[in-house]
Amino acid sequence: MPAYAVIGGQWGDEGKGKIIDYLAENASAVARYSGGNNAGHTVINDAGMFKLHLVPSGICWPHVTNIIGNGVVVDPDVLLDEINENNLTPENLVVSDRAHLILPYHVKLDQLEETRRGRDAIGTTGRGVGPAYLDKVNRTGLRAGELLDPEDLALRLPAIVDFKNEFLTKIYGADPVNIDEIFEATRRWAVELGPYIKPAEYFVADVLESGENLILEGAQGALLDLDHGSYPYVTSSNPTVGGALSGVGIGPRAFAGVAGVFKAYTTRVGAGPFPTELEDEVGERIRTVGKEVGTTTGRPRRTGWFDGVAGRYSAKVNGFDALIITKLDILDGFDTVKVCVAYEIDGRRVENFPIDSSLLARSKPIYEELPGWSGSTAGITRPEDIPANAMTYIRFIEDLLGVKASIISSGPRREETVVLKEIIPVR
Repeated sequence: MPAYAVIGGQWGDEGKGKIIDYLAENASAVARYSGGNNAGHTVINDAGMFKLHLVPSGICWPHVTNIIGNGVVVDPDVLLDEINENNLTPENLVVSDRAHLILPYHVKLDQLEETRRGRDAIGTTGRGVGPAYLDKVNRTGLRAGELLDPEDLALRLPAIVDFKNEFLTKIYGADPVNIDEIFEATRRWAVELGPYIKPAEYFVADVLESGENLILEGAQGALLDLDHGSYPYVTSSNPTVGGALSGVGIGPRAFAGVAGVFKAYTTRVGAGPFPTELEDEVGERIRTVGKEVGTTTGRPRRTGWFDGVAGRYSAKVNGFDALIITKLDILDGFDTVKVCVAYEIDGRRVENFPIDSSLLARSKPIYEELPGWSGSTAGITRPEDIPANAMTYIRFIEDLLGVKASIISSGPRREETVVLKEIIPVR
């Protein structure tokens, strides 16, 4: 039962889309297990460039079934746009009937709440993801499968919309949403999305029981996990390995591997503590050369040296058995490169990642400095072409995290990949 989880090891934006597109050649299905359209995965291959927010990153392989799991929250209009843009059909895309829907009032409430926080804003994308998950937990959410039962929907929806309008008008002083417009939208979604909505857990089970390879696609990164990330500056779901179990409905014995994707440096979008952040010309150089702008938000990403304390924590929480390093080429040409190996907090050396955000905000990085490399790693595909000092840098990160590197990404395109050890065997 070979399932392979591909999980972001940092604060997201690690390049998971490129990696999953590369690995999907040897998979029968790719299942997205968490998040919503607050995620952004970019895939570049011979077919072109694809910027994905909900659709799994295996769409460019005709033999791959792409599955949106029950752990994802789905904005139907965003999904329909992606379906149309990528010429998808019910033969290569399945949407779990248990996936919760993002409705117009979720988007409004998300944006109003973030505005209300003012200087204490979390940095959400304002796409309604958090409020949709809140309704899921509060048992007032709507699931994709309910679009196919209009009679039951007509009984449930009015009370939900009335309650949301009380929030909008009485708490925020905003205009109410129009229930007739929402009903009209649900009727349209039922027609256009209906053929894609299926019991996804059975598709997943069929892949595993037949011995085919399944890739579990995470959104965001482990340090944004609702339970294990830098709370409260986190997302509303579980990007860590536990979310992969519940987000598609599989057991732990299905796992054949758990790979952690890390940039060769660290980035973060939005608010929250970031111990290795570089607010100088080095940070700007990394941002410019690395084109560090959010796929979903368009916001510039904060940049910093590789944080080995956070990375080591992420590796432990997820049980990574393979390390994937992306954007190594962005560090080409630096005289020296730095890796954070510990923090100093209130005068003490600390080697464990503090979950308390106030402690993390007071954490000062303790660096090891390594020699840089003058040779280019951009576009290389063979291990022997990695410059000696770049390989020393990779080995240093391996030792720090306690995980061996299997893949090095040398550029954004599918073929710009160096394989040190196969992660998914050919079946």
